[in-house]
Amino acid sequence: MRNQQGGAQTAVPAFYSVAATAQMLGASEMTVYRAIQAGEFPALRIRGRIVVPVKALEALTEAAVEGRRLVDVAEWTAAAAGGGPDERG
Repeated sequence: MRNQQGGAQTAVPAFYSVAATAQMLGASEMTVYRAIQAGEFPALRIRGRIVVPVKALEALTEAAVEGRRLVDVAEWTAAAAGGGPDERG
Protein backbone atom coordinates (compact mmCIF):
# COMPACT_ATOMS: atom_id res chain seq x y z
CA MET A 1 0.00 0.00 0.00
CA ARG A 2 1.34 3.44 -0.85
CA ASN A 3 0.69 6.61 1.05
CA GLN A 4 -0.47 9.73 -0.79
CA GLN A 5 2.41 12.02 0.11
CA GLY A 6 5.71 10.37 -0.65
CA GLY A 7 4.82 7.18 -2.46
CA ALA A 8 6.61 5.17 0.23
CA GLN A 9 5.25 1.87 1.39
CA THR A 10 3.26 1.95 4.63
CA ALA A 11 2.86 -1.10 6.79
CA VAL A 12 -0.60 -2.59 6.91
CA PRO A 13 -1.30 -3.71 10.48
CA ALA A 14 -1.99 -7.37 11.20
CA PHE A 15 -3.83 -6.54 14.43
CA TYR A 16 -5.99 -3.77 15.84
CA SER A 17 -6.26 -2.75 19.45
CA VAL A 18 -9.62 -3.26 21.14
CA ALA A 19 -10.03 0.53 21.23
CA ALA A 20 -9.45 0.84 17.47
CA THR A 21 -11.76 -2.10 16.79
CA ALA A 22 -14.50 -0.61 18.94
CA GLN A 23 -14.16 2.73 17.19
CA MET A 24 -14.38 1.12 13.73
CA LEU A 25 -17.48 -0.82 14.75
CA GLY A 26 -19.13 2.14 16.46
CA ALA A 27 -19.25 0.19 19.71
CA SER A 28 -17.86 0.81 23.15
CA GLU A 29 -14.58 -0.77 24.18
CA MET A 30 -16.41 -2.50 27.04
CA THR A 31 -18.82 -4.14 24.57
CA VAL A 32 -15.92 -5.50 22.54
CA TYR A 33 -14.05 -6.65 25.66
CA ARG A 34 -17.16 -8.43 26.96
CA ALA A 35 -17.74 -10.17 23.63
CA ILE A 36 -14.09 -11.29 23.58
CA GLN A 37 -14.26 -12.56 27.18
CA ALA A 38 -17.46 -14.48 26.35
CA GLY A 39 -15.76 -16.13 23.37
CA GLU A 40 -18.10 -14.31 21.00
CA PHE A 41 -15.50 -12.21 19.19
CA PRO A 42 -12.16 -13.31 17.70
CA ALA A 43 -9.08 -11.99 19.47
CA LEU A 44 -5.63 -12.90 20.72
CA ARG A 45 -4.22 -12.39 24.19
CA ILE A 46 -0.52 -11.70 24.40
CA ARG A 47 0.17 -11.67 28.10
CA GLY A 48 -2.04 -8.82 29.30
CA ARG A 49 -2.71 -7.28 25.88
CA ILE A 50 -5.68 -8.23 23.74
CA VAL A 51 -5.60 -7.60 19.99
CA VAL A 52 -8.03 -8.31 17.18
CA PRO A 53 -6.69 -9.86 13.95
CA VAL A 54 -7.35 -7.67 10.91
CA LYS A 55 -8.07 -10.86 8.93
CA ALA A 56 -10.91 -11.75 11.31
CA LEU A 57 -12.59 -8.39 10.74
CA GLU A 58 -12.05 -8.72 7.00
CA ALA A 59 -13.58 -12.22 7.00
CA LEU A 60 -16.58 -11.04 9.00
CA THR A 61 -17.11 -8.13 6.64
CA GLU A 62 -16.74 -10.40 3.61
CA ALA A 63 -19.29 -12.86 5.02
CA ALA A 64 -21.81 -10.04 5.53
CA VAL A 65 -21.23 -8.38 2.16
CA GLU A 66 -20.96 -11.49 -0.01
CA GLY A 67 -23.82 -13.21 1.77
CA ARG A 68 -25.89 -10.01 1.74
CA ARG A 69 -27.04 -10.81 5.24
CA LEU A 70 -26.58 -10.07 8.89
CA VAL A 71 -23.70 -12.00 10.40
CA ASP A 72 -23.92 -12.65 14.12
CA VAL A 73 -20.31 -12.43 15.29
CA ALA A 74 -20.88 -14.81 18.21
CA GLU A 75 -22.28 -17.49 15.88
CA TRP A 76 -19.56 -16.84 13.31
CA THR A 77 -16.87 -17.20 15.97
CA ALA A 78 -18.42 -20.43 17.28
CA ALA A 79 -18.62 -21.83 13.76
CA ALA A 80 -15.00 -20.89 13.08
CA ALA A 81 -14.07 -22.84 16.23
CA GLY A 82 -16.21 -25.77 15.12
CA GLY A 83 -18.91 -25.24 17.73
CA GLY A 84 -21.97 -23.93 15.93
CA PRO A 85 -23.79 -23.15 12.71
CA ASP A 86 -21.57 -21.96 9.88
CA GLU A 87 -21.98 -18.19 9.65
CA ARG A 88 -18.77 -17.64 7.70
CA GLY A 89 -20.55 -17.37 4.37
